[in-house]
Amino acid sequence: MIRLSTADSDFETRFTALVEAGRGTEADVSRDVAAIIADVHERGDAAVADFTVKFDGFDPASLDLEIAKEQGCMALDGLDPSLRDSLTLAASRIRAFHEKQKPEDSETIDADGIRMGSRWSAVETAGLYVPGGRAAYPSSLLMNAIPALVAGVENIVMVTPTPGGEINPLILAAAEIAGIHRIFRIGGAQAVAALAYGTDTIPRADVVVGPGNAWVAEAKRQLYGTVGIDMVAGPSEIVIIADHDNDPEWIAADLLSQAEHDPTSQSILFTDNASLADAVAETVDQQLAELATAETARASWDANGAIIQVDKLDDAVALSDRLAPEHLELAVSNPDALFAKVRHAGSVFLGRLTPEAIGDYVGGPNHVLPTGRRARFSSGLSVLDFMKRTSFLECGAEGLAAIGPAAVALADAEGLPAHAQSVTKRLSSGRK
Repeated sequence: MIRLSTADSDFETRFTALVEAGRGTEADVSRDVAAIIADVHERGDAAVADFTVKFDGFDPASLDLEIAKEQGCMALDGLDPSLRDSLTLAASRIRAFHEKQKPEDSETIDADGIRMGSRWSAVETAGLYVPGGRAAYPSSLLMNAIPALVAGVENIVMVTPTPGGEINPLILAAAEIAGIHRIFRIGGAQAVAALAYGTDTIPRADVVVGPGNAWVAEAKRQLYGTVGIDMVAGPSEIVIIADHDNDPEWIAADLLSQAEHDPTSQSILFTDNASLADAVAETVDQQLAELATAETARASWDANGAIIQVDKLDDAVALSDRLAPEHLELAVSNPDALFAKVRHAGSVFLGRLTPEAIGDYVGGPNHVLPTGRRARFSSGLSVLDFMKRTSFLECGAEGLAAIGPAAVALADAEGLPAHAQSVTKRLSSGRK
């Protein structure tokens, strides 16, 4: 963990290095992923089966690749009632929030009598990637699936790696609550490729969403254009802006809530109070000693954590904007005043009683957010990621007469005579 202060003579140099530092850089996987994608494109199910044997340790021929819906029902029935209630609460809140994102069609007739507008429609099939490695995240499943359902997607196809052919029942239960239509026990770059191209077994998707490892992220990046994607996600991030009137126990826990995700996660505290900075640094060490995820959280905190002291909290907002963090907590007495000045953040958590972890599970807004400073130009997952807008235009005789000559002039100026003729022939026809 590094300590910085805006009063330091080398602050700008060191802070710039923090902003621009690469995290999660692994060996270049692009060549391997490209080979997997090409193989799946050429051989379809046969390639998927070979990669499943290689990476997940079971032969799909000995086990149904598609998981029967009955298994989801059984998993949900067998779930601890309190956990089932928690998932149901999360699903209902996520749905309620995303229902408000549905766009409306528009239509107008202008002064020349020309009718125009836009119509929104859902994609036909959405592919959902659900990790099945070191941990199961039913919350991510809900966050990815429910916006698609709200958008009106007819077919939601889920893929998830199942080492040894076994799937976590919690994932199956969450899929049942969410309303997933079909589930396949495949993962990795080969699963993304199967969704992008379609195989005899796996339906072709129009959009692929969901988190994954470096191979999954690279597959989505390479296949974008063949299929739509949500984003290429990187390591998780949190920035906290806190004033003096905070419990260091709370702030330390919030920082570690992201650090425990992965050794490449990043947790940063800005404060204008030196005493709080010292107390949080000490408390993080104390809490690490008690965390079951201490090994991962310690690696993240040591490599990527930072506590930065500023003269005033307004300065922290400007510095946070340079980081454009995935998550931003405003743990201050008047969070709205600072929030009004925030330009770049994936999601903002207002006040001392709104930890980011609430947003991960039951808040309602989506927790699939841009990382790696991408909040400068992109947004979190929403209903719109599963929809497309089609514009329409209708000219009558009067409307065409009013604007057609201008179109002809522009077509001639661009050296496109067929464009011009397609208008002039109608203008001269006299047809209504």
